[in-house]
Amino acid sequence: MKFPKRIQPLIEDGLVDEVISQLMSGKEATVYIVRCGSEIRCAKVYKEANKRSFKKAVQYQEGRKVRNSRRARAMEKGSKFGRDQQEEAWQNAEVDALYRLDNAGVRVPKPYGCFDGVLLMELITDDEGNVAPRLNDVSMTRELALADHAIVMKYVMRMLCAGVVHGDLSEFNVLVDDYGPVIIDLPQAVDAAGNNNAQAMLARDVNNMTTYYGQYAPELLNSQYAKEIWALYEDGALHPEFELTGHFEESAEAADVDVVMQEIKAAFAEEQERQERLREAQGL
Repeated sequence: MKFPKRIQPLIEDGLVDEVISQLMSGKEATVYIVRCGSEIRCAKVYKEANKRSFKKAVQYQEGRKVRNSRRARAMEKGSKFGRDQQEEAWQNAEVDALYRLDNAGVRVPKPYGCFDGVLLMELITDDEGNVAPRLNDVSMTRELALADHAIVMKYVMRMLCAGVVHGDLSEFNVLVDDYGPVIIDLPQAVDAAGNNNAQAMLARDVNNMTTYYGQYAPELLNSQYAKEIWALYEDGALHPEFELTGHFEESAEAADVDVVMQEIKAAFAEEQERQERLREAQGL
């Protein structure tokens, strides 16, 4: 089969032995099923910056650290070298996040490294070897919705404990295998301490997931997990094994109007993007 030239160096270096099939093509990357020795994995080939359509990239890149000062200066100036370095940083952000979250007890595809814009990682399958479906393609009982929502909230909490906010979490970025939810697609993951939008992004992530699972378990729609998690984080009381309740008592102090408006705008924009993705998934 025809495959991107960017995978060819991995074949030549013995990292990939065979490209089996294309798994999916999205706005930011195309994913292929590949064979690496006796292992079946997936290769995520990132699209070039001018071919990606990920919105508000600058908002997500805020707070990302570049250790090399020459690279940092070039990125700020927007030179060709700087653009190349910014592109490399965008691609490496996902593999870095995958390693961090895997170590933090969050179920994500196991990463095997990023090589010139190609991320090699675990292929999530069911016990029969079939590719695991995305959450938006799965129906469930109320009991399963409650159980899986609790798992996803724990993962969001553990991400934050590791200093990471997904930033684009929805039913389209979660796979479901025989053992439960698996979080995917993290090139836009943000640094919780270094990004001023982190709180609003976490709230959007949580609200997206709660709205989806709330279709099957409506009682979830009244929960306050985002506020509970962030308040614990700000107080320094959050830890990976904390038992979340979904309850939160509002402070009597006046609300921060700017933060509220930011959350409202972000939620509106996210709902528009979610509807667009749903239409694309349905082939409309």
